[in-house]
Amino acid sequence: MFFEKTSYIRGKLKTMEKYEKILVLNNEFEAELLEEVLTDRKIPHGIVTSDDTALGGIMEMEFGWGYVEAPARFKEEIDNIYAEITKE
Repeated sequence: MFFEKTSYIRGKLKTMEKYEKILVLNNEFEAELLEEVLTDRKIPHGIVTSDDTALGGIMEMEFGWGYVEAPARFKEEIDNIYAEITKE
């Protein structure tokens, strides 16, 4: 039973796409809006924050609020969506 499960998991891991850093987010509002749009369009993604309560926000000042990661094939589409969201 155990080996059947591990074989299944190994097979799933082989078919998963690799995620890469797509773009840096400036604040939580951009992140929430972008996440909503990407989810609606069923684009696989992850939002990673630079949260560092122990260091008092130093990492956020240096690296931005966070970033979006996704499979490379979605980079252009995500960049276009982000440009629309941040357009003034």
